[in-house]
Amino acid sequence: MSEPLRLALVAEGPTDRVVIEAAISSMLDPRPFVLNQLQPEASLAFGPLGGGWGGVYRWCRQAAVRSGGSLDADPLFAFHDVLVIHLDADVATERYQSANIHEDPGDLPCAQPCPPPNATTDRLRRVLLRWVGEIVLPDRTVLCTPSKSTEAWVLAALFPNDPAVVGGNLECLPHPDNRFGQQPIESRVYKSESDYDSHTDSLRDAWPTVTESCTEARRFSDDFRRAVQTVDARADATESS
Repeated sequence: MSEPLRLALVAEGPTDRVVIEAAISSMLDPRPFVLNQLQPEASLAFGPLGGGWGGVYRWCRQAAVRSGGSLDADPLFAFHDVLVIHLDADVATERYQSANIHEDPGDLPCAQPCPPPNATTDRLRRVLLRWVGEIVLPDRTVLCTPSKSTEAWVLAALFPNDPAVVGGNLECLPHPDNRFGQQPIESRVYKSESDYDSHTDSLRDAWPTVTESCTEARRFSDDFRRAVQTVDARADATESS
């Protein structure tokens, strides 16, 4: 495909976007792409839906209504090729009331003992699918569910020799960002959009290593590549018809 791949992102926050965009850049290299962050919107108040996982929930519920219950029919796909929806696995410990959500179908909290990480992420992904009115994930939609948070991927990328990474239990660490402060002063990273932005190249280059350390990174990588293959196959079929 000669045109850049058009990607839409729904995420909890701006730091997540930096990490996810770096991962995508690594996976697509050298293929050009354009990433449009739909949620949270780029404003101090994170737009009308708010930030965090509550903002992801509200976007998903609106998408379910807008698309008539089939996310693959969402009008956003007129302008985007692939949709990525991000949700950190620590959301599995939350209750809807904590995000000022009045609906409570009883599927949160859904956290399970870790390891294995997927005992929780599998359940959370089913919750996320319900939010968008689906049972099976549409072909052009990719779920990104880091365990326990995107910061586990940052830790694996920037500090591969950290004991939490080397120990092989990184995805069960409740607050991986707490390890940032344990690094040498000259190499510390801070959980901010600007600081993450300054490490974009390192995050991109280390993505293959991250997929080796984090099972959810590997799942995101596999799912994203499949979605892109689906888009390319549709484009090829259209051109040949």
